[in-house]
Amino acid sequence: MDFTLTLQQKQFQTMVREFANKEIKPLAAKIDKEEYFPWDLYKKMGKLGLLSMTVPKKYGGAGIDRLSYMIALEEISRVCGSTGITIEAHNSLGVGHIFEKGTEQQRHKYLPKLLTGENLAAWALTEPSSGSDAAGMKTTAFLEGDHWVLNGSKQFITSGDIATVTTVMAKTDKTKGAKGISAFIVEKDTPGFKVGVVEDKLGLRGSHTVELILENCKVPKENLLGEKDLGFVGAMGILDRGRTAVGAMSVGIAQGAFDESLQYAKTREQFGKPIGKNQAIQWMLADMATDIDAARLLVYRAAFLEDQNQPFSMEASMAKLFASGIAMKATRTAIQIYGGNGYMRDLPLERFYRDVKLCQIGEGTSEVQRMVIARRLGL
Repeated sequence: MDFTLTLQQKQFQTMVREFANKEIKPLAAKIDKEEYFPWDLYKKMGKLGLLSMTVPKKYGGAGIDRLSYMIALEEISRVCGSTGITIEAHNSLGVGHIFEKGTEQQRHKYLPKLLTGENLAAWALTEPSSGSDAAGMKTTAFLEGDHWVLNGSKQFITSGDIATVTTVMAKTDKTKGAKGISAFIVEKDTPGFKVGVVEDKLGLRGSHTVELILENCKVPKENLLGEKDLGFVGAMGILDRGRTAVGAMSVGIAQGAFDESLQYAKTREQFGKPIGKNQAIQWMLADMATDIDAARLLVYRAAFLEDQNQPFSMEASMAKLFASGIAMKATRTAIQIYGGNGYMRDLPLERFYRDVKLCQIGEGTSEVQRMVIARRLGL
């Protein structure tokens, strides 16, 4: 097995890391504290191809491999989780679904502005009464003339108040359960489509998370995304890709916490020597480095399998489950190494700690990942 990144992947990694350190890191605290959404920053990322990473060059995308996409998410999340999750939701979910299941007409209509940073995409599956049991959704859609009429609400939608295009899942046949759900492209200014509650969250506060309300929302017939009643199947495939991406985010946040801790251990002196000379601190850092590397390899494996067009659903769940768990552990350990200083908001560690919790919830909770893995094992 070859664990070496290609020259192109290394160059891409360097480019994203330099951009993240120069452009994103100085804004990270402001993004979190003020729930600030820096449109200019996203337009810069659009020019670099960071908003089109899941789309081939044929359609104006960056055309990179999945492993490079994971590398980018790690580097961005290393300095700012809010930016990382916004990029992930846009690329993996919003843009990803339109590209994967859209017609040529839909792709050419919606993708160009989404890939440049002029617009952002959102993805709406979760509802107040259906989280892990996504097939239990209550939002409905019925055909009336040349329009679909959608009614219901969606919860915890990333960038839902900012996005100009949202992919919404709704039941088109209540008698078929998961096999009666379809996906629709809904534009922001569509009558009957509005933003409800803007959530006040623990972490990732610079990523806007909102409720979306649909009241007799009329969507053109041609905005059905994919085949009727097969939207849930498509959504599950999109979630598999998103799970690997959330794993990459987790690795990035964990690495950011480790980097801060390592530097602090080398420079912070107590009892006449750097604290990194104490075996207790050394073992903390050794465990962090080992865990992060193991998580990264799981993420890379899932991405590699997808690049090879091989099944990767179980591997994506493993990557997300393990990476999000070790990231929680790593950020907690980092605060412990810093002691009282780590608890203060003028350092990024408490932000990393708050941010990474969502990685154990979004794109399927850790418990759901264990269910997926168990089913793949034939249990």
